[in-house]
Formats: sequence, structure tokens, C-alpha cells
Amino acid sequence: MPHLVLPGEPDRLLFSPPSRHAVAADDRLSADAALRTAASGVALLWHGDYPAVRRLLTAMSRRIPGPPPDDYPRYRADRARRARLLSLLYVPLDPGHVLPLRRAPDVRDACTDVYGPLEVPAAVPLRELLGVLGAAEWRRTGIAVAALGARIHPQYGVFAPVRQEYVDLVAETPLPSRDLAFDIGTGTGVLAAVLARRGVRHVVATDTDPRAVACATENLARLGFATCTEVLRTDLYPPGRAPLVVGNPPWLPGRPRTPLDHAVYDPGSRMLRGFLDRARKHLTPGGEAWLVLSDLAEHLGLRTREELLAWIDAAGLRVIGRVDTAPRHPRALDPADPLHRARAAEVTSLWRLSP
Repeated sequence: MPHLVLPGEPDRLLFSPPSRHAVAADDRLSADAALRTAASGVALLWHGDYPAVRRLLTAMSRRIPGPPPDDYPRYRADRARRARLLSLLYVPLDPGHVLPLRRAPDVRDACTDVYGPLEVPAAVPLRELLGVLGAAEWRRTGIAVAALGARIHPQYGVFAPVRQEYVDLVAETPLPSRDLAFDIGTGTGVLAAVLARRGVRHVVATDTDPRAVACATENLARLGFATCTEVLRTDLYPPGRAPLVVGNPPWLPGRPRTPLDHAVYDPGSRMLRGFLDRARKHLTPGGEAWLVLSDLAEHLGLRTREELLAWIDAAGLRVIGRVDTAPRHPRALDPADPLHRARAAEVTSLWRLSP
């Protein structure tokens, strides 16, 4: 059997069955047996029916006990362990990203978009493949954004604006100027689009992720804002000054473990503090920096309000206003969520800051 590699990583050997690092699996395998195998660090390469392997993944997930309520360290550890175990269930890919399983969907376009061409046999965690297929569907159909009266189309690995209370804050807060705005860490470009729709004559959006830059560029062009916006790949601020800079940094300090985690976790609060520390250098006289931030980290004991206010003060900024909104996402309303108490108390704020 040929060596199997991860798609997109032609030089990275995954395994070469038969091997102690991987075993073949098919429809006869139970979820309990699959979990025992994964817990021993051995990968499972599926050769059976595609609907069956999806059912197996679901059954494995249900058998992994969840963390106790209101215990954030255990919650993160549980998510990491769950991801590690479930990611050991692999499905094969033939050259051209053909999924050679019975009753399998056509994954060629979705996989090619994410991984590029595939010329040798490969294997991919089913969990990852489902994420690739889900992202492809979102990119095709888009997500309705009420503040735009239109749809935003995310790409794989770019955080989707499924929570829109922060978008509404930017859409409704009075603008200090309509001449120029910077959107820092644009992601899909949704906030840049909102600013352009509100009549800001030129919006410069930035991101460090090339996929986000491509995604934002595509969305802004689709919405008709290509001539009044530009998207730059840079760390935080573009050159120059603007009367308005907007930042929606990741809300939780912590180490990201997946590409999407970078939109949620900010190691050492680097992006949050960088946005604050450099804002004065990029604001015109009388300008405003809008910091859009959830206080979920405070409810989880990861950051205090006093720390945030101290960082604002140390950056030479003062708070001239704040607009708050309550979360509307389903997790905040789900008592079964392990972090329900913190999520139910969460407030998302737009802090208006000025030198």
C-alpha cells in the first residue's frame, strides 16, 4: 500500500499501513472499540461506508464525558482531548481528492480549494473533512447579515460572523467621520462592509492571514464596495492615520489550537494590547478608536475589568463612551452548556476611545 500523506503537506508522512501507528477500520467497528484504539494513540483508517463513518464519529463524541459546569480550565482541556481523539479517525483520499468510500459525497472542489492539487493517495481526519465541506457550503450560500441587508461568504479557516451583536454595534454607533476608517483584523470583511455601507468614503481593512485577506477582498467586491475599500496583509495597522479605527480582537486570552481558534483566543492578549498601544499613532486629532470586545473573559476569570482599563490608560487613551449589548447566540440560552453561567452574563461592548 502506498504511503499516505496529509493533503496540502506532501512532505509530511502520516503513516504507511500496516503499522503500529494505524489500523484499518470498517463498518464492523464499534464506537467503544474505536475510542479505545484512539486513546492508545493509534489512528483508524476507514474503508467502509461513508454514512457509517459519520455515525461512528458522532457515537464516539457522545461517549466522551463532558467537563463539569463552570470549570473553564477543564472545559478547554476537554475540548483539546476531544479534538485529539476524534481527529484520529481518518478517511482516505485518492488523487484528485476523490473520496473512495461507498455512498461518499463529491469532495473534490471543496478539498482542492483548501489543500490545492492532490497527486498521491492521502488521508484526512473525518472531523477536518467535515469542516472543509461545511465551510464550502457557507462560502456558497453565505450568512445573512441584517446590518448589511446582504450575505457574507466565509472561507475555510476564516471566522464567520454568526454572532452579529458586535456587527450591530458598529452599524449603530454614531460615526466621528465619514472620510476614512481602518478595520483592524478584518476576517471576512464584515465590519469594513458595514462602515462602507454607512457612507465612509474609504475603508482600509487589514489582516495577517492570507486566506482572510482573500476572503474580505472577495466579499467587499461582491457587495459593490471594491472602489471604496482596500484590504492589506499586515500586522494590525496600515500606514497613516484615520479619524476612526475599529478593532474586534479575539475575546479570550489563551493559546489557539486550530486556525479558527485565532479568532477566539489571543495569546497574552497580544492583539488587544497591540490595538490599544498603537492606536494613538494612527488616529488623527479628534479621532476615535472603537474597541469591540466581549467581557466573557472577565466572567471566566481570565481578565479583570481593572486590567482592561489599565491597558487603555497606559496606551494614552480615555473612554469617551461605551455601548453595550447582550448576547443573542444559542449558547447563552442553553442551560446545558458547560459555561452557561458565564455566557448568560456576557456583555459585548463597543468602547469609544480617544487620546
